[in-house]
Parts: sequence; structure tokens; C-alpha cells
Amino acid sequence: MAIRTIEVRERVMARNDALAAEVRERLAASGVTAFNLVSSPGSGKTSLLERTLDALGEELGIAVVTGDVQTQNDADRLARRTSRLVQAVVTGGACHLDASQVLSALDAIDLRQTRLLFVENVGNLVCPASWDLGESAKIVVLSVTEGEDKPLKYPKMFRNARHAVINKIDLLPHVDFDLDQAIAFAREVNPELQFFLTSARTGEGLERWFDFLRSQAGAPLAV
Repeated sequence: MAIRTIEVRERVMARNDALAAEVRERLAASGVTAFNLVSSPGSGKTSLLERTLDALGEELGIAVVTGDVQTQNDADRLARRTSRLVQAVVTGGACHLDASQVLSALDAIDLRQTRLLFVENVGNLVCPASWDLGESAKIVVLSVTEGEDKPLKYPKMFRNARHAVINKIDLLPHVDFDLDQAIAFAREVNPELQFFLTSARTGEGLERWFDFLRSQAGAPLAV
């Protein structure tokens, strides 16, 4: 007797992709650009978003959805930087966000008053690489306190990202991190990556990051 195995993962991923398409349609209809911010734990994603909200939160009408495994600590930190609602998704152990969670979060966001949406994914360079959230692009954050070979160890994430932020560059004099080698490894995986070199602590490199966000945000909000 022939046996046909139906892969549960394939069904789950197909369902996720359908919901991601719905997210993308809703965002496009409102003229909102969405970035899926991904990294390993401790890279400085939340600190980068804090500085971004301080500088551009109102100008670009930034909304935020955060994902964390057990707490909403990151969402609480970001909520102190904006008058807008910060949506916290606690995954209860799951190592990534999925499109259904983002779709639910959109219900509480006034997309008419939003130009830019950040989805701060769970700190993980493996799981989030495979899940489409309906974003315009993935932005991967790598800090200089990690190994410069991260792009080679986690190639799918760097291959699927369109932009890369190398953060905590203020620590370069104090750590054994080869910046040029890190960029070379990343471009070996994805030659199209656009890089930003930043320090969320000192502000170094943030103006170029801010200019990029201004260029990518949706149309200015009607007064």
C-alpha cells in the first residue's frame, strides 16, 4: 500500500503566506511601509528603535509591533518614547512572530495615521528567517559584540534581508571584531545588502539611518 505523508509544516507555512499577503494588502492600501527588524538577542534592536522613535516617531507616524518570548519589556520601553500604541506580542515560547499575529496587531493600529511600521521580531537568527510577516523588507541587526562570521553561520537570514545594521560601533576599539570582514562575509551571502553602521548609545551613524527611513516611509499624512 502506498503511503503519502502530508507535511504539517508545509500547510502551516502556506497558511502563513496567505495571511502575510493579507497584511501586505492592508498596508499597501494605507500607504504604509513595514520593516521586519530581526537579529540575535542583545544586538540592540530595541535601543535602535528607541532612538528612532525619539527622532522620527511623530514625523514619520511610526507604529511598532514587538515580539518577545515571555515578557513585554521591550514594548514597555518603546511605549515610553511615543504617544502611539505599541503592540506587544508575547509568543509564549515560540521563537518567531507569524503573520496571523501581525494581522491581529494591525486591528489596533490606525493605519490612516501611520507611514512606517516596525515589527521587532523575537531575538533569533534562525526561525524568523523563514516566516513572511507581510513586511516591505527584512532588516537584520548585527552588533560588534557578536562574531563577524554570523552571516556565514546564519546565511538564510542575511540572504532574505535587504538591509543590515551593524550596531554598537562605539565598542569597536574594545572588542575583537573585524568590521571589514563582517561586511565581506555578509556580501558573500547577499551581495545586494545595504549597510548602516550605528551606535544607538552614542548616536554615531544614526543620521544616515534616519535619512534612509525618511526615504522609505509612506506618503506624508494629511493634516
